[in-house]
Amino acid sequence: QAPIKATCEDMSCKTGFPEDVHSAVVSRSVHGGQPLLNVRFRSCDANKKIHFGSSEPEDFRVGEDGVVYAERSFQLSAEPTEFVVSAQDKETQQEWQMRVKLTPEPVFTGASEKDQRKIEEIIFPWQQYKHSSPLKRQKRDWVIPPINLPENSKGPFPQELVRIRSDRDKSLSLRYSVTGPGADQPPTGIFIINPISGQLSVTKPLDREQIASFHLRAHAVDVNGNQVENPIDIVINVIDMNDNRPEFLHQVWNGTVPEGSKPGTYVMTVTAIDADDPNAQNGMLRYRIVSQAPSSPSPNMFTINNETGDIITVAAGLDREKVQQYTLIIQATDMEGNPTYGLSNTATAVIAVTDVNDNPPEFTAMTFYGEVPENRVDVIVANLTVTDKDQPHTPAWNAMYRMTGGDPTGRFTILTDPNSNDGLVTVVKPIDFETNRMFVLTVAAENQVPLAKGIQHPPQSTATVSITVIDVNESPYFVPNPKLVRQEEGLMAGSVLTTFTAQDPDRYMQQTSLRYSKLSDPANWLKIDPVNGQITTTAVLDRESIYVQNNMYNATFLASDNGIPPMSGTGTLQIYLLDINDNAPQVHPKEATTCETVQPNAINITAVDPDIDPNAGPFAFELPDTPASIKRNWTIVRISGDHAQLSLRIRFLEAGIYDVPIVITDSGNPHASSTSLLKVKVCQCDLNGDCTDVDRIVGAGLGTGAIIAILLCIIILLILVLMFVVWMKRRDKERQAKQLLIDPEDDVRDNILKYDEEGGGEEDQDYDLSQLQQPDTLEPDAIKPVGIRRLDERPIHAEPQYPVRSAAPHPGDIGDFINEGLKAADNDPTAPPYDSLLVFDYEGSGSTAGSLSSLNSSSSGGEQDYDYLNDWGPRFKKLADMYGGGDD
Repeated sequence: QAPIKATCEDMSCKTGFPEDVHSAVVSRSVHGGQPLLNVRFRSCDANKKIHFGSSEPEDFRVGEDGVVYAERSFQLSAEPTEFVVSAQDKETQQEWQMRVKLTPEPVFTGASEKDQRKIEEIIFPWQQYKHSSPLKRQKRDWVIPPINLPENSKGPFPQELVRIRSDRDKSLSLRYSVTGPGADQPPTGIFIINPISGQLSVTKPLDREQIASFHLRAHAVDVNGNQVENPIDIVINVIDMNDNRPEFLHQVWNGTVPEGSKPGTYVMTVTAIDADDPNAQNGMLRYRIVSQAPSSPSPNMFTINNETGDIITVAAGLDREKVQQYTLIIQATDMEGNPTYGLSNTATAVIAVTDVNDNPPEFTAMTFYGEVPENRVDVIVANLTVTDKDQPHTPAWNAMYRMTGGDPTGRFTILTDPNSNDGLVTVVKPIDFETNRMFVLTVAAENQVPLAKGIQHPPQSTATVSITVIDVNESPYFVPNPKLVRQEEGLMAGSVLTTFTAQDPDRYMQQTSLRYSKLSDPANWLKIDPVNGQITTTAVLDRESIYVQNNMYNATFLASDNGIPPMSGTGTLQIYLLDINDNAPQVHPKEATTCETVQPNAINITAVDPDIDPNAGPFAFELPDTPASIKRNWTIVRISGDHAQLSLRIRFLEAGIYDVPIVITDSGNPHASSTSLLKVKVCQCDLNGDCTDVDRIVGAGLGTGAIIAILLCIIILLILVLMFVVWMKRRDKERQAKQLLIDPEDDVRDNILKYDEEGGGEEDQDYDLSQLQQPDTLEPDAIKPVGIRRLDERPIHAEPQYPVRSAAPHPGDIGDFINEGLKAADNDPTAPPYDSLLVFDYEGSGSTAGSLSSLNSSSSGGEQDYDYLNDWGPRFKKLADMYGGGDD
């Protein structure tokens, strides 16, 4: 690395460049935007605005602070590069110029680099102002050119780079330091500085692929830590060395090229990268094809652009049917492909030759044969097979079939089987054997895509298809179908309506005559003669039937032959029924309501007639002469052809329900009339004409449905009440079964306390106290016939049958009851103790409680003294009254 001088000298203020020629040594590889040097320009007037320019603006740019930047990336030639830097005063237009000479740094290796290195000295800049007596430091207006340091240097370390000093170190004792990444920031310790001498050194080899440049800042302070110089920036660029091989982005590259491609056809692009500087020779790659497999029809079917990696064809003769794939070994070498100094790497390029339509389909036979039964559709009658040398299941292989003759009515179509590429001749329209017995079709096959240009083959192949039609037994058919017959309704049963016959299309089969039967007759009005098809009526035809829709009645008949297999056909007979005046009109609605007085009392009624015009309206409404009260009380007025109004003739009519007969006559010829009863409910009305006693009238005229609903509700209510009574009675019985035999007032169970004071002998005291009730208070059905059972029983086998204990009389004592329970317990093998041996612990002597075994009867009570029960409190008052009262 050649030294770069950057010094400032004391001089008087003079506007302009301090030198006519400025020389600097920079690296050979220049990056776009890289600062190269700082041109020094002195301005005696700080307010002047100076604009810098370059004579080579496409290569170099000068910033407002005088720093020269590279405008683009390029390599410096071995000869020095010169250009002119100009400075212009924007106000006075005065201009100053300075010539800059850039010299590329030489490349040193080993000891020669160490011998030729001269330590650069960087001095903190300062400037003496003319109009100020003391010296003042000028703000730094220039940049120290970057220091270039090769990567992977072998030392020795630490390796001295540059010396930084201040021109005030003669009068002051200064301390120097550097900061920034690589110094005091990660990665720390790469660069160190001697705080006394300012010597900046590097401590270990650098790797440009990890960090390409370091930006440090140098500081100068006195012994007290006071800053005496403004910090200066130091840029250390790591110079690239060729220490990385090219690496392909993919080890295997896949590409395609159509067969028959002309030379110069683009195939694919392979790309390799080099971690070294791409703007230097170390990172400049060159590509070449090492080998090609297979080598037919030529060993050099492809070439590669050595700079871009584009692979193109250079020879003709690509044929997929012969060679479907080529494998190329591609080599990338740095140092611009220098085989001696460059590093290289290889990758594989697999090029598949894609198919083009250079082979048309060819039929495997000139004539194909098939047969089809008549009247069948969607049936494949023949398979057309073709061969095609192109790649299967591609547009160049897929065949399309079309008929060129022999099917003028379009009864056939040809589908393509996607798997086998065969043509499937299919029937799409029924064929009648009696009309056509054979078809000879002409078909053509071609690919989905047209043949490639220059192919000397016909674009399609042709063949013939012979199809034989097989005669089958066909279904008879009615003529016409459906058949329409117009007939007046009212035709009597047994009348001949029409003849409905069918025809058999099989003219070449020996068959007997057809047989007829009825298939559908909703109203069962018709029958058909099985031989001649004559249809007669079995009931009167009625247009007003529910089976007649829009005056039309439909019946379906069946015609069958005796062929093999038997066939049948259906025909529909449509009978259009003409209306006759066979229905008299009726009043609607059947019920109405009006008031007792004349106003308001009008009732609107409507005449309904199932017949249609002219046998329906307009209608005539009138009241009958008898009984005389009808015309005396009522009057009717027609308001339209179908409507009339019924109203009171008298001023007042007592409330009630009245049957008013109305005679209605239609307009038919002859006329039809009927007398309809209108049930009128006369009620008392308020001022608005609403009935006020409607409940009474409605109650008097309840319908059958309302009465049934009311009865059902009453029955359900009675059932619920009965179920509740049964449930209550059952619950009372259960409650009575749990009561004591004595009266509830004399029940002493709540007054008996259990104490664990007697020690042993109390284990067998869990008796069912419900057994202490009076036997005669229980219901006869509540007494169990199986003997007395205790709740603490633990049966381990079938329950034995014991004699029934008879109900004791009412002696007022429970001694007998307890004795019987004791006998039952002694004879019960399922009750504890299970070995029939009762074990008692010693209770001591003088027990005041005594033993239950001493209880015998009421007569034995005199031998006991129960007076102490009076001292036990109110809870034992019942016992004291029963046993402690002496003779009382």
